[in-house]
Amino acid sequence: MAWTWQFEDAESRSVDGPNEAFSSQSDAESWLGQSWRDLVAKGATTAILTEDDRTEYRMNLLPAGG
Repeated sequence: MAWTWQFEDAESRSVDGPNEAFSSQSDAESWLGQSWRDLVAKGATTAILTEDDRTEYRMNLLPAGG
């Protein structure tokens, strides 16, 4: 099982981000907690967590009101 993130901009277009793979959901989420500001600066507004080919969830990266 590999956990990875995909990123999209406000128009649902793919945004390049680090191509990291994690052995657990917890590790992936911890990494995003430390990296989300850099991703937003690159134009990402949404992060999509996947396990292999299955989407676990999507989340907004913008702060409330942003």
